[in-house]
Amino acid sequence: MTTTEAATRPAAETIGHDRLRRLMARGTAFLGSEVAIMAGAMSWVSERHLVSAMSNAGGFGVIACGAMTPELLDAEIAATRALTTKPFGVNLITMHPMLSDLIDVCAKHKVGHVVLAGGLPPAGSIDRIKGSGAKLICFAPALALAKKLIRSGVDALVVEGMEAGGHIGPVSTSVLAQEILPEVADQVPVFVAGGIGRGEAMAGYLEMGAAGVQLGTRFVCATECIAHPNFKKAFIRGAARDAIASVQIDPRLPVIPVRALKNAGGELFTAKQREVAKSLDEGSIAMAEAQLQIEHYWAGALRRAVIDGDIEHGSVMAGQSVGMVTKEEPLADILRTLIDEGAHALERRSV
Repeated sequence: MTTTEAATRPAAETIGHDRLRRLMARGTAFLGSEVAIMAGAMSWVSERHLVSAMSNAGGFGVIACGAMTPELLDAEIAATRALTTKPFGVNLITMHPMLSDLIDVCAKHKVGHVVLAGGLPPAGSIDRIKGSGAKLICFAPALALAKKLIRSGVDALVVEGMEAGGHIGPVSTSVLAQEILPEVADQVPVFVAGGIGRGEAMAGYLEMGAAGVQLGTRFVCATECIAHPNFKKAFIRGAARDAIASVQIDPRLPVIPVRALKNAGGELFTAKQREVAKSLDEGSIAMAEAQLQIEHYWAGALRRAVIDGDIEHGSVMAGQSVGMVTKEEPLADILRTLIDEGAHALERRSV
């Protein structure tokens, strides 16, 4: 038995484990992993160490490119490959000004799966990504968009609800899953995300037709995660009600809400919005630049929290499942717990 198998298989197989494996079969075949659990891409968090640990443990790690330059992404992919021989993906942001160059970097490294986040893929990007041989995964925050993306040729979808950490949409995971899975799950693999912290919820979405799930918050306190100890402590102390969404203060400024643990950093973001809105009033910046300034703010604020440990003034992005993060532990143990919880839930339901 390989290290990966040891991490994801129980000592004694049960009916529940067998059923869980069958429910995940489509997702594992698509990802090339042992279990159909993706680690959501979190800027500054989802780097070589966490990504390789996730893939080595049998899940599917995803590098968060975020605001990286093509040179940095090139180095990160190479460094991740040095730590794992298992499949992993790369998450790219559609509004990145150098998206085309980042796609080229992924093609150069023959990345098997590319995740596009942040809106509809720009013209030509789908064909270029698929032309490199990679499988393309996109986020679908509504049924109409899910259908449009499928018609455009995407290979899989992530349906992420507003319970997630980081940038969020307005609809809950449970509602999106009910709306989207019955309509499109037979066409492409669909991975459900947002607020999933235990295996019972994972099993439920698999039974509804999901090919797998994506979790982010649950993996922040993995031993292999490089996040600052202060950042991890904030997660361990945090409760669901502490993970709140940012507020848009100017209707002309289309700010995508961000869910993070409540702190002084939220007030700093409000001040940043006022500053950007004033620049718009004065005509000194265009709307596209205004949006980029907001994104750069989040990237900097998140780095202060994740890397520097400033959890008061930085952005501690976390999903509402944060209350289910209770300790720091090896990633393989987290995966094993999720699998066992899901299997036991399926076994109880079959009685």
